[in-house]
Amino acid sequence: MSFTRKLFMPTIIDLIFGPSIAASVVFVAAAAGFIAIVAQIVVPLNPVPITGQTFAVILIGLSFGATRAALVMLLYVLLGLSGLPVFSSAQGGVEVLLGPSGGYILGYIPAAWLVGTLAQRGWNKSFWAACAAGALGTVVMFTAGVLGLRRVLIETHREATIALLLETGVTPFLVGATLKVILAAAIISLASRSVLRRQTRTAVDS
Repeated sequence: MSFTRKLFMPTIIDLIFGPSIAASVVFVAAAAGFIAIVAQIVVPLNPVPITGQTFAVILIGLSFGATRAALVMLLYVLLGLSGLPVFSSAQGGVEVLLGPSGGYILGYIPAAWLVGTLAQRGWNKSFWAACAAGALGTVVMFTAGVLGLRRVLIETHREATIALLLETGVTPFLVGATLKVILAAAIISLASRSVLRRQTRTAVDS
């Protein structure tokens, strides 16, 4: 197996469009733009709003595989750091990553890598397996988010108990996170089955 094939293990986008480095570059750039768009879907909460970003992280992880999904998130973070208004509510800059939402955003990178790794192992072909992959990715995002929130609270000399962190950084997002995981898993598992059926018919016809 070549280094390139090891780096970009085939997933559903390769089944649909064919494996290609050039296509992967385009997909990574387009997906970073997609996250910037869904980031503007905001339900205001204090201190961390509900956004569409976590849905995008799971969907991209299940679709792109580990390396490409992580690269998408890294590119997204770098675009935000450069000052472009790609974060929620059209924000950008390092101050966002240093704020209450920063931990969640940085958590997109390992979460996407984990979900992508599981997708490469076939977890995106079954609805329940895709749900499990999305749930594990969500745990990673929540963990990173709570750690970032804890840092902010400590730096501002506020209480940072586990109960408070869960109340402000996890509990308000559980229902939305569950719906996002279900939706992403349904989309990808249905797409995977559709592609595999089409390939089977093509093989039989040939």
